Amino acid sequence: MKKKKSLFTGKHRVRRGYLVTVTTGKDRGASGKVLRVLSAKGRVVVEGVNLIKRATKANPQKNIKGGIVEREAPIAISNVMIKDPEGGKPSRLGVRIEGGERVRYAKKSGATVAAVSAKAGE
Repeated sequence: MKKKKSLFTGKHRVRRGYLVTVTTGKDRGASGKVLRVLSAKGRVVVEGVNLIKRATKANPQKNIKGGIVEREAPIAISNVMIKDPEGGKPSRLGVRIEGGERVRYAKKSGATVAAVSAKAGE
């Protein structure tokens, strides 16, 4: 079987831990924290958004109960925007230099977006 080529090759500005708002689709207007970024596929998993139900087998070794489990599915990275730290509305991200350091900021208000550590969510 032929391996699928990566669909998303551009830069993504969304990182794990950021608060985002869904701009299109069935969950439009919903917001949540980014749990995972699947950069090769151009998708993100957002907390409480795009919930799906999956039948799961019980696994006593991993302490997993069987039955129907509801969990988040990935959505396209183009369908989410960063939540502005000041106004709470969706905003684009920009990069500027402050004190010799690259800083991410929300273009809507100009407010600096807090840097998320690599260990966030673990």
